[in-house]
Amino acid sequence: MTRPNWTRSSFCSEGNACLHVAADERGEAVSLMESDTPDTTLGATPQALRGLIGHIKAGRLDRRG
Repeated sequence: MTRPNWTRSSFCSEGNACLHVAADERGEAVSLMESDTPDTTLGATPQALRGLIGHIKAGRLDRRG
């Protein structure tokens, strides 16, 4: 198994709370990792991640009340 090629979010500053993303070699799966907990990763399909990002950008996951 090859090591993921992590890419850091362009919104990341110099702190430890940075989001990293890596795609598998075939582009069939992506992994997400937060820099302050590198041993914990979240796996998803590219389509699921695209949907999540779309909901976040549209404000559909904002806290209410």
